[in-house]
Amino acid sequence: MAGVTDRPFRMLCKRLGAGYAVSEMVAANPRLWATDRTRRRTDHEGEVAPVAVQIAGADPSLVADAARYNVDRGAEIIDINMGCPAKKVCNAAAGSALLGNEPLVAAILDAVVAAVDVPVTLKIRTGPSPQAKNAVAVARIAEQAGIAALAVHGRTRACMFAGPVEFDTVRAVKRAVSIPVFANGDIATPERAREVLATTGADGVMIGRAAQGRPWIFREIAHYLATGAQLAPPSLDEVRTLIVEHLTDHYAFYGDELGVRVARKHLHWYLGGLGLGDAFRDRINAGATPAEQLVAVDRCFDEASRPRPSANRDDAPGSRHASHRWEEEALAA
Repeated sequence: MAGVTDRPFRMLCKRLGAGYAVSEMVAANPRLWATDRTRRRTDHEGEVAPVAVQIAGADPSLVADAARYNVDRGAEIIDINMGCPAKKVCNAAAGSALLGNEPLVAAILDAVVAAVDVPVTLKIRTGPSPQAKNAVAVARIAEQAGIAALAVHGRTRACMFAGPVEFDTVRAVKRAVSIPVFANGDIATPERAREVLATTGADGVMIGRAAQGRPWIFREIAHYLATGAQLAPPSLDEVRTLIVEHLTDHYAFYGDELGVRVARKHLHWYLGGLGLGDAFRDRINAGATPAEQLVAVDRCFDEASRPRPSANRDDAPGSRHASHRWEEEALAA
């Protein structure tokens, strides 16, 4: 989730029910620590605890140094990334590329656990490829090293994000170790979260891409798991308020110019998830300053919520179809 789970987005997700949010990936290479990008990724000012920082690298001593560096800057949990399938990361023998070298996995985990006095967690996939699944073996290595918890994305490195999620492998991992295990992969609805928990026996679920443009998914899942009932979706007014608050924090964090550029993808996710993306894409892209971008957002929502006459009694306020009427109006605008 590099480029997505920055501090403003993490804080918003925590406000909306996420019990735990991990930072963007921080490279273990110390030559990168002085860059603006890394400084932002290690900026936790005002962040709600626990502060978790994810690190990635292939050299045990460098990864251990990175862990110490981040703990000194406020990290309360260190998460090691051995799950990223991106070519840029794997070409550096980091991320999920490490799963093909179990002795190196053990060396990195041992070094990091010994280096810091905070909990160390691990994110993995089910193996390098469908022909070489080794998640259970890696999970046992992690437990022996003292890893506090394990998140498993139910696909191999080779599968990237395509194909079915192997929740049977996640179940096998959970049965093989005594540390907490979190299931990850294509969990996009409260019903799916409950199904995955029942199928795998996992201690929790980890949400990634499904939160893009829909950070309230966390409260929806929590409510459904606690009550068995669906939580009403946010109103159009609430979504507008959340977006404006997110953008305001975003500009303060990145500065005006970069903030506007980085915010565009979030806005496209928000509006696309609401069925408004195509209608307002050009308008959002045209905003060059925070003020222009905020005006564009307001106009999008003003048009989306504009009343339209209807002869259908199901569209009356309080009817079962009324909450979705604005989506249809926006698409017609």
